[in-house]
Amino acid sequence: MTDGSAPRPFAHVHAANSALYRAVMAAFAAAKRRFTVHLRPEDVHTALRAADFGCEQQSLVDALGQLCEWGNLRADPDTSRVTTVEEFHRARFLYQLTREGEAAEQALAAYDTALGRRGALQSVALTDIVTHLRALLALVADPEPDEARAHLSLIALAGRFADLADNAQAFMGSLQNVIDLQDADIDAFLSYKDRLIEYLERFIKDLVGTGAEIAGLITELDGHRVDLLLDLAAGREAADAAPDGTDDYRERALIVQRDLWSDRWDGFHAWFITRAGHTSQATMLRNQARSAVPRLLAVVAALNDRRAGRSDRSADFRTLALWFAQAPDDAARHELWRAAFGLHSSRHLTIDADTIESREDNPVPAATSWSAAPPIEISPRLRKTGSYERRGRANKVVDRSAERQYLAELAAKEATQTRLARAALVAKADTPVRLSEVGALDEGAFRLFLNLLGDALGAKTPGRAEVNTTTSDGSITVRLVELPDAQVAEIHTDTGVFRGPDHVLEIHDLTDEEPHP
Repeated sequence: MTDGSAPRPFAHVHAANSALYRAVMAAFAAAKRRFTVHLRPEDVHTALRAADFGCEQQSLVDALGQLCEWGNLRADPDTSRVTTVEEFHRARFLYQLTREGEAAEQALAAYDTALGRRGALQSVALTDIVTHLRALLALVADPEPDEARAHLSLIALAGRFADLADNAQAFMGSLQNVIDLQDADIDAFLSYKDRLIEYLERFIKDLVGTGAEIAGLITELDGHRVDLLLDLAAGREAADAAPDGTDDYRERALIVQRDLWSDRWDGFHAWFITRAGHTSQATMLRNQARSAVPRLLAVVAALNDRRAGRSDRSADFRTLALWFAQAPDDAARHELWRAAFGLHSSRHLTIDADTIESREDNPVPAATSWSAAPPIEISPRLRKTGSYERRGRANKVVDRSAERQYLAELAAKEATQTRLARAALVAKADTPVRLSEVGALDEGAFRLFLNLLGDALGAKTPGRAEVNTTTSDGSITVRLVELPDAQVAEIHTDTGVFRGPDHVLEIHDLTDEEPHP
């Protein structure tokens, strides 16, 4: 920069000749990746030609000078090839990226990458998370866990978990755009919708099974010394803290790192374990993926209807646009506009009593043009604020503490009912028991029984007589065994009798199990 003003490295993005500026900066970024620091104008020109971007030599020189003015580039005198006095006095420069210019390029590259990212539902990431959690479980069983292994395992777990969360968010956002038909070609959408639905169903199945296993491992680690592993990781990272002139900088760095790892572990909980009043992120993701399937099918039906010639809103607007284009004159277009959208003269404006009295004394025909009609006097307050009424004080903030307390009590009551239902059901099936021997169940226990039975049957694959599964919150394990000579089992409830093939059922409540020492 030559004038000493603050650099503006992003100014070239919105400039009139932004395409040339972006191509020049791309050439410098590519040279930087090849460890080339300085470029001459002819080097930049060659790079632009290689990228099929044509421009005049003088235009390139002007662009380089402007980028120097904005602070993206720095120009140094080029005296390496001077052989005469005339060449010495002729302006020759070597150009290189400034810190501001390089940072701007990195920021724009990151923006383009994030904007074009579609993401993915990573079943492999779920398996990797299980592997890392099992490694942590093995470490925590050691009386003196290895600090380096614990730190590396936690870093790998956090990285894989971050990839899973970011990719899932990006995928669901791109999927919503496809469903809304905002960034999808119709033919392409119809060609790959079957693969997309199969992809969603496979991920949902993996999320149900592996997510429950992850929730169980997290709960098991909580019962062990997981805090010790977090302390080891925090201490190893705090050991590299740079001095800042104080004696307790290491202690403060240790507190910061410990809080960071505690937040990450709480994030694992929030993602895979449902708490009172807070549904887990895995459950929400599973619900979103499930709801996307019928919405995709609805889009397919709408596209088929459109192709069959049925009318829809977009087709109506295209037809209306064609009518506007074919209208003979502006008068016809105005008439078509009023007929299509029902927009007429403004009737919401009111006038004061003096104007009404004046109009009664001197009536104005309805066909009089507005330019020839006498003006209407309105209140200055109406012109200034859009309202005749003076605005008063803002409404007081409503105290919602009573409502919040009611919701908290309701959530606690529901949690208590769920706990009682779980205890009643586990008491009947804590050991292997036939469904026909379960007996009567009240409403809460029967509702929980149906949920557990649905999870078990959903995890059962063809050919398997026995299935073991865990609920999505990792609190209950269910074992269901098919009987070869199954009779019809009956379970009596307050609302009726439930009938189905008899199975052997075994239920364990993991929340009541004592943690390992």
